[in-house]
Amino acid sequence: MRNKVTVVGAGNVGATAAQRIFDQGYADVVLVDIVEGLPQGKALDMQESGPVVASDAKVIGTNGYEETANSDVVVITSGIARRPGMSRDDLLLTNMKIISSVVQEVAPQSPDGILLIVTNPLDAMAQQAFKVSGFPKNRVVGMAGILDTARFRTFLAEELNVSVESIEAYVLGGHGDTMVPVVGSTTVGGTPISKLLSAERLDSIVKRTQDGGAEIVNLLKTGSAYYAPSAAIAQMVEAILLDKKQILPCTAYLEGEYGVDGLFVGVPIKLGAGGVEEVIEFDLNASEAEALRNSAASVQELVDVMANAG
Repeated sequence: MRNKVTVVGAGNVGATAAQRIFDQGYADVVLVDIVEGLPQGKALDMQESGPVVASDAKVIGTNGYEETANSDVVVITSGIARRPGMSRDDLLLTNMKIISSVVQEVAPQSPDGILLIVTNPLDAMAQQAFKVSGFPKNRVVGMAGILDTARFRTFLAEELNVSVESIEAYVLGGHGDTMVPVVGSTTVGGTPISKLLSAERLDSIVKRTQDGGAEIVNLLKTGSAYYAPSAAIAQMVEAILLDKKQILPCTAYLEGEYGVDGLFVGVPIKLGAGGVEEVIEFDLNASEAEALRNSAASVQELVDVMANAG
């Protein structure tokens, strides 16, 4: 019997994530959206690709939540997208209401499922989903660090003309301008990055990583990134369903780790069938530790705004 994955939101991110998961063949997919016909049409299109990609999984499109019952993982991508000139923070209160509404629908249908939050501003939305669902902390996780790290590794690979697979790196902290690429532990084939690039060049790549989402938004003009985000979602879903216990940078609820308490922030975690099975703490240098604290403080500001808004 195959696993079941619900993807809420049939826009570019959600639909592409659903396609990537369907292509792997290990999970049936339910695609949910409020727009009539949209999830049904995309689901049928995906289903018809099955013979080509050799997937016998099923895809169902729906405007309701009954079909999502007993999902192993619920991916939530619903929300308004960021537009040029709009900060992630501008999205806060609108997407807070959307996330609350969706979680109130999916949590009772899949009480043992794992919520995978993608909607921005990511860390704050994960906090809201955790609050509304009443799920234990290990069953609410956010997708951000994998995407940010992928961008960092992409830019480093281009700079050094090496395979992306040769670069070991992590980006921690909130998903936004205060994210923290951990340069001190970044290696290329085991060689510290600081031995291969000047501090000035590294700083430039770090800055481009932090602005990675905005760079794409400004180029597209009418949308935001979805190929790389959907790939990151699929990697997380696979880690959970196949119980890979993979060490990945994700947004998780911290209770004292890295000096942060009671807040969702991007950190390395062990991701498996139990969701967030462990927060991995590794040594940060003084500037990285300070940057992570500052990033957590930025997330806390958003959470405080949501709390004051009711």
